[in-house]
Amino acid sequence: MPRDYKRERALQLKSTKSNLSANASRKAARRSLEKVGKVKKGDGKDVDHKNRNPRNNAKSNLRVQPASTNRSFPRNKKAGKK
Repeated sequence: MPRDYKRERALQLKSTKSNLSANASRKAARRSLEKVGKVKKGDGKDVDHKNRNPRNNAKSNLRVQPASTNRSFPRNKKAGKK
């Protein structure tokens, strides 16, 4: 089945301002660690926010993890709780 590019673009434009700002903050965190030399483009690593708040880009809140580890936790109310 061919891709519906028009529909995909329409869905992209529906992002809320809070989603856009959170994404911009995540990108800023990655760029800050790229400047330090902890990550490189295409290295398969993710910049993880320890407290899960993408807007908190304090150095103490950021860590580098493999993408498979960073994206493997459950996204629900009980995530990370014992």
